[in-house]
Parts: sequence; C-alpha cells; structure tokens
Amino acid sequence: MPKSARKQEKDPEGRMPLVEHLRELRNRLAKGLIAITAVTIVALVYSEELMQFLADPVPKCPPGVTSDGGNCAQVVFSSLMAPFSVTIQLSLTAGLVIASPVWLYQLWAFVAPGLHKSEKKYTYAFVGAAVPLFTAGAYLAYLILPISVKVLISLTPAGSANLLSLGDVLDFTLRMVLVFGLAFELPLVLIMLNLTGVLTGRRMAGWWRGVIMGVFVFGAVITPTTDPVGMIALAGPITILYFGAVGFSLLNDRRRKRNNPDAALDDDEASVLDLTPETVGAVEPVPAARALPEQATGPGETGGSAAHRLNGYDDIT
Repeated sequence: MPKSARKQEKDPEGRMPLVEHLRELRNRLAKGLIAITAVTIVALVYSEELMQFLADPVPKCPPGVTSDGGNCAQVVFSSLMAPFSVTIQLSLTAGLVIASPVWLYQLWAFVAPGLHKSEKKYTYAFVGAAVPLFTAGAYLAYLILPISVKVLISLTPAGSANLLSLGDVLDFTLRMVLVFGLAFELPLVLIMLNLTGVLTGRRMAGWWRGVIMGVFVFGAVITPTTDPVGMIALAGPITILYFGAVGFSLLNDRRRKRNNPDAALDDDEASVLDLTPETVGAVEPVPAARALPEQATGPGETGGSAAHRLNGYDDIT
C-alpha cells in the first residue's frame, strides 16, 4: 500500500493500533538520538573552547604562581583519565542541551495527537514561557558564578594553594546553571496549577511570607557569598516573578468566578439554591391543574363498583 493511502487511513483523533504506536515511538526516538549524536560530535570538536567558557568564572593564577592570598586558583586534571572523561561528559551534556528543541519536539509530536484542544493550548503557553525563563535563570547564574567562586577561594588558609579539578569546576557550574534555571520556573508552575484549578490566587497570596523567607534562604545557600549581592540577585527576581504569578492568578480567579459563580466553592461546599421563581414583571399566578377527562364505564359497569376505563383501559394499565 502506498504511503499516501496509509496517511489517508489515519484516524483524525490520533488513534492507531498498538503496533503503529510502537513504530512511531521508535522513529521519533531515533530522530532525537540522531540529533543528540550530531550535536555531541560537534561539541567534541569544540570541547576545548567549551571547557574554557565554563571555567572562565574561576580566577586563574599567573604562570609560576600557585597561590595569591586566596585570590586565584589553578585548574588541573586530577587523574590520567580525567581529560577523556571530562571531555565526553561535557560533550554529551552539550548534545542534550543544544539538541533539546529537536527531541522535545519529537516527544511533543508523539503525545500531541492524544491531547484535547485546550490541553494543547496550555502546553504551547507553558513551553513558550518556560524556555525564556530557564534561559534568563541560566544567564543570571553565569553572571553570579565569578562572585561565588571568589568567595569560596578566599576561604583558603594562608600558605595553601588552590588546585581545582576541572571536572569539579564544570560540575559546580552546571549545577548552578540548572538550579537557577529551574528556580525561575516556579512562578510558571504556580500559574499552571491555578489554570487547572488546583490552587487559587488567594491561597498563594496567603503564602507570601513563607515564600519570601524560603526564597531568600534558598538564595543564601545556593550563592555562598559574604555580601548580600548574590542572595538578592537570585531571590529578588524570583520574588518579583512570584508576585506576578499571584496577580495573574487573582485576575484569573475573578474571571472564572464571573463566568461561573460556583467556581470559587470548595469541593465539599454546596452552592446556594435560588428558589425564587423567574418572572418577568409581576408575579404570574400558577394555573390550576387540569381535571382528568371523564372516564367512561363499560356496559353493565357502575361507576362505584367497576374499574374506571378510558379508551378501553382501566386506571392501572
């Protein structure tokens, strides 16, 4: 059977046999793996430049100097296999991150036919907002990294040298970027919970003290600096985004309540019944019930003793 005929036989709602589902999953996984492999190979070619870019936040000591009062460090490889393992790890990570639009699209294309129109709309909005938020958080982490590294190096005792493994430096950099990027997704998650009816804006607004405290503690732990610059650099934007999510949720709750007065009720709370009759102008009298038609009796039957009949049937039947 030609491919064109096979495409015409596809169900408009995306339903297909199990074998077809497995075949489509295999094809989409293969496309995603090909994209990751291609980007990984390119990253291997430019692995030295990538290492230099990720290790730039570390203040390097001048040649011949091993320590400068805790103000610089030397980036070294700690084992014989370290250059190879770090290069492979960095290239695979770059392949996963840079090729993410391809394999995420393949995942979306596999799941999308089973979603409703409203679910697709929410998914587009979520992805469209998640990517710039994560990028902003990752960029902020890269800006803060030099401050964090300088503070950590400054704790080195006098007379000691800082020999930092390149693998540890890369792990620390990637962890900071990942934590900052995911932290910037918190307001988006709250908005999606509000859109699905799980959380209300009023409830989120009641959490503001605990959220601000938690965000600043989180910023202080993640950015180990002695001054408040690093902590505010992370906690400040997240706090602003949180209040933005609360404001959006409150407006969405007001819109939902306006369209549906029962939307603000809890699951175990009953709505108030409106027992007043709907009238236009004055109260209209309720007409009396119509009397039943006279029921005829058959020949030889009396009204009191025989069963009443109508059209040949008694009252019961």
